[in-house]
Amino acid sequence: MQHEVPTSSDSVQLSRRSFLTAALTTAGAFSLGIGLAPELWATDVAKDFTPDAFIRILPTGEVIFVNAAVEMGQGTFTSIPMLIAEEMGIDVHKLIVEQAPADEKKYVHPIWKAQITGGSGSVRGLFEPMRKAAATARTMLVSAAATRWGVAPSECEVKDGMVLCPARKLSASYGELAGDAARLPIPADVTLKASSAFSVIGTAVKRTDTVSKTNGTAVFGIDVSLPGMKVAAIANCPVPGGKFKSIDEKAALAVPGVRQVVRLANAVAVVADHYGAARKALDSVDIQWDNGPNADLTTEKLVADIRATAGKSGVIAKSVGDVDASIKMAQSVFEAEYLLPMLAHAAMEPLNCTIEVREDGCDVWVGTQAPAKAQEAVASVLGVPADRVTVHNHLVGGGFGRKLDVDYIAATAAVAREVKAPVKVIWSREEDMQHDAYRAHNVSRIKVALDAKGMPIAFSHRVVGPAILARFLPIYFIDGVDLDIVDGALGAYKFPAAQVEFVRHEAPDGLLTGNWRGVGPTRNMVGVETVIDELAAKAGVDPVEYRRELLKENPRAMAALERVAEAAKWGEPRASGRYGGIVVQEAFGSYAALYAEISLGADKTPKVERIICAVDCGIVINPDTVVAQIQGGVLFGLTAALYGKITLSDGRIEQGNFDTYLPLRIEEAPPVEVHLIKSEQPPGGIGEVGTSLIAPAVLNAIAAGTGKRLRTLPIDVEQLKS
Repeated sequence: MQHEVPTSSDSVQLSRRSFLTAALTTAGAFSLGIGLAPELWATDVAKDFTPDAFIRILPTGEVIFVNAAVEMGQGTFTSIPMLIAEEMGIDVHKLIVEQAPADEKKYVHPIWKAQITGGSGSVRGLFEPMRKAAATARTMLVSAAATRWGVAPSECEVKDGMVLCPARKLSASYGELAGDAARLPIPADVTLKASSAFSVIGTAVKRTDTVSKTNGTAVFGIDVSLPGMKVAAIANCPVPGGKFKSIDEKAALAVPGVRQVVRLANAVAVVADHYGAARKALDSVDIQWDNGPNADLTTEKLVADIRATAGKSGVIAKSVGDVDASIKMAQSVFEAEYLLPMLAHAAMEPLNCTIEVREDGCDVWVGTQAPAKAQEAVASVLGVPADRVTVHNHLVGGGFGRKLDVDYIAATAAVAREVKAPVKVIWSREEDMQHDAYRAHNVSRIKVALDAKGMPIAFSHRVVGPAILARFLPIYFIDGVDLDIVDGALGAYKFPAAQVEFVRHEAPDGLLTGNWRGVGPTRNMVGVETVIDELAAKAGVDPVEYRRELLKENPRAMAALERVAEAAKWGEPRASGRYGGIVVQEAFGSYAALYAEISLGADKTPKVERIICAVDCGIVINPDTVVAQIQGGVLFGLTAALYGKITLSDGRIEQGNFDTYLPLRIEEAPPVEVHLIKSEQPPGGIGEVGTSLIAPAVLNAIAAGTGKRLRTLPIDVEQLKS
């Protein structure tokens, strides 16, 4: 059986009624719903004036857009509004953008079928629905103006928030027309602007959140301040799966400013007037823990367990041709195993959440990638209906997949239930890093059957790791296959025979594993692209030429490879002591290639000197944002390739801050040159493309310089010295 991860072209086939819910008249305002779920067709518009993914035009002419995509640094508060601005003929910087509230039905993402932001899915999932919604609003405004003036709609145009009739020199603002437009029926069909007529999409628009983020007025979850609010510091059991036993409460309460101690099943929180007092109390008292079944857990045991699982058969996720027969008739067979470590997210904004529990309901202030999941978690903890939980979602100071999980929000709800005031719970950097939703260990076993020329006739990839989607997004856990973890397991190539096999291996109970930036392709590109490079070397063929032969049926990936090879002057002599590696990828609905150039120190320590990346992500909304996302993703991935590793000893995570879980330092960051390939295809994702490309490119460059093929990460300099 074959299972495919949805692509951009799969995700946007939505009927008009799947995103238009109502046209509303309220005090002269025109509100156009953009619900993404077809079951939300309006039956009583007079009662349907509730926040939704919608466009609302006030009598003042202000246009309000409620954005279903969470802003966590990737630019969705600019790129998605640009779609609205394009179709409505308005200045994107004059749009009032609001974050969508928690509502799984109204804000379900077309790809993920849940209210989440992640997987490089915002633009590729919302590109068509948001444009259709804006075009519908534009069509109705034009129709209202044409009726008022007694002219044909074709004689009218929109510009700068106005409807114009140039031939008769007539004009009216959207605010003036809002009431009339709201009384019109929703058109059966609308015409979207042709790409040749784009004036907003494809331009380098300044980000709408830049000013607030640079002058300090932007409000992240950790910035929330409420009247009478208390602040809590939390200590979780240092051993995953362990439980809280006891605390010297009198000693904690003796710290000035401390108000109470809240005991949870696996944690304890000290509530105080301010964070300093709460943290001081936790740090100064002796907390006793029941370490539970993982008290002796070590990295060595985790690795041994997953390697043992790798020897077992799993579920076939994809099968093309007869791999077994091809292996039997092969001239030679190549095999390799790759081991990737546990990784933390290490976002700059540590976990935090503020909750006020009242008799009539509950309010949550947080930065989350999954508002509806947050709402459900709080409702479950408090034992109340979800509609009594209001989630105020804020800017997210770094998510990378960590804030798709809501364990920290549920813990805050358990604390808030015991506090007679709004309470903000803050995880210290150590608590955040040592109680993450980790990217789990991953093993890849690749077997390739080769012909007499050293070209693949069969490619088999066994992927071993957890099924995150089985618990997080079950609709994409199909027939025992986690569609994320196997994504990209064959790279951008089509082999005569191919097989992808998934062997499920979960971390011990209590050790939370989750989504990490780049998800499946970040795991699989390391093995696929370094194997292709190694096969090229064994065949005595240039790595680019070898890939060209394999990409004949993938012209978009081929074009990315050619662009990078040209920019890198591949094939020409490099500066003395410089070595290059190249990779190509099809993932997230985008096509990309990357060149990494390194130098080697006297002790063989590699230094990445420059990066060149070419990307075909379909229609580009904001080129500045795309370039920034590639650059950020590359450096995020380079950090992991060089340093990223979470380890356990005696059941405890050994890393706790940026001194032991190293980020890339500014002096280590290479220049990242990005080339965008013009395309008329639907937009692909971009936020994770660079992250999944960089590690194999650096490994290939190291092999070019040292002749040694590393099969584990992070890069072990000691292996290069031996």
